[in-house]
Amino acid sequence: MEVLDLKELTKLLAAPKVEPINRRNIFFRRLSAGIILFLVDTTVLSLTMFLSLFLRDIIWAGEVDLRYYVNIVPVIIFLFPIAFYFRGLYPAFGVDVIDELKNLTYSITIVYAIVAAMSFLLKGSWEYSRIAFLLSWLLSLALVPIGRSATRKICSSKSWWGIPVFVIGAGEAGEKVIKSLMKHKQIGLRPLVAVDDDINRWGYIEGIPVVGGLETIPELAHRLKVDHSIIAMPKVPRIRQKEIIEKYSKYFAQTTVIPDLFGLTSLWVSTRDLGGILGLEVQQRLIRKSSRIKKRIFDLVLSITLGLFAFPICLFISAMIWLDSKGKVFFRQERMGLGDSRFDIVKFRTMHIDAEDRLTHLLKNDNDLKCEYEVYHKLRNDPRMTRVGKFLRKFSLDELPQFINVIKGEMSLIGPRAYMPWEKYKMNGHEEMILNVKPGISGLWQVTDRNASSFEERNIIDVYYIRNWSMFLDLYILARTIAVVFSGKGAY
Repeated sequence: MEVLDLKELTKLLAAPKVEPINRRNIFFRRLSAGIILFLVDTTVLSLTMFLSLFLRDIIWAGEVDLRYYVNIVPVIIFLFPIAFYFRGLYPAFGVDVIDELKNLTYSITIVYAIVAAMSFLLKGSWEYSRIAFLLSWLLSLALVPIGRSATRKICSSKSWWGIPVFVIGAGEAGEKVIKSLMKHKQIGLRPLVAVDDDINRWGYIEGIPVVGGLETIPELAHRLKVDHSIIAMPKVPRIRQKEIIEKYSKYFAQTTVIPDLFGLTSLWVSTRDLGGILGLEVQQRLIRKSSRIKKRIFDLVLSITLGLFAFPICLFISAMIWLDSKGKVFFRQERMGLGDSRFDIVKFRTMHIDAEDRLTHLLKNDNDLKCEYEVYHKLRNDPRMTRVGKFLRKFSLDELPQFINVIKGEMSLIGPRAYMPWEKYKMNGHEEMILNVKPGISGLWQVTDRNASSFEERNIIDVYYIRNWSMFLDLYILARTIAVVFSGKGAY
């Protein structure tokens, strides 16, 4: 946070560098974003339909008469925007990416189910290839989210993308909220101004002015005409927080409260009405047997399929390792699995055979490297790595043999990090939750901060994943993993 001196602060409070919001401007922002997403959705959906016909023609041979699709395509194009609108997907400002993926999946599936039912009832009127119809549905599930994600990425750099939000609280939580929204502009919530009773917090956070105490909210809300506020004061006493919500939420059409659930913050915490009493439900979804069965099926289908495609690559990598340095092609290391069990994780060898001796020597003679290793449990410029090993680590190709661990049931494709036994005693109580599920080849921490996060932060992210697991979250992480791996950013 940038702190102002008294003179600058007086000037800031006298004339905050915040312009009133034009409500017509906000309307056109929402409208513009909705129209752009609608056009992208329509274009992608149309392409998936014709691409499915093309693929059907190639794979199963035989010409497809496009005249049969003259009736069905307009109906599908008409139904999709309606379904998307009622699921809150236009313009979808403030909608989390996982929720958007879930809503898109439901909407697309419902529309295709309606069309299938209509075609059954209108036999003779609609004739189409069932294979092409199925391919179109599958392609829509994959390509529509990608099209939307790319659109948000492009539009988020524009000043008209998103709606302004008023942040109440500029402490640790408020600062995190502002920084997160500024970093992830594609969400569409743009901090405009913040307030806090602590004068030491007045100044700027990421260029957003913190202009005064909470008593300024009525005047600022009236002058700025902001509809959305975020109350980020989870550490204040419950009675005081209740007062703040009751007193100031009335100045905004929508207010989001950042809670403090004993350190269990979550985007997926759900509310429950317990006879007029508000309850917050925190789930541990991967503990359920049904969830584990679904996850196991997901693991087997994908790991076998991807493993077959990766097999030729693995043969080439094995040859390169054998030619590059002395030692075995594969590296095995004991890790902790489900229920604190032990198993050998399989990777391609990326280090010299005397790596442990080199590490001991390095840490003994270099305090900076020792500090880095204690925080991250790895080194950015690791001299233990071979030439081929550096390339494999950069693109995470050394982890391909772990498909074997997944097929054997020792690991999952997506899950917490596979920790070494000695790391258990540094997990600060998180081990009970983390060791209650199978470790994964990839996970939430790999696609967020990747290797930049500290050991403690990785533990917290792993616990967050376990509490909030869903198939949509796994699909999101898998898609992000592919993107992160190909970029090679942050891996070492």
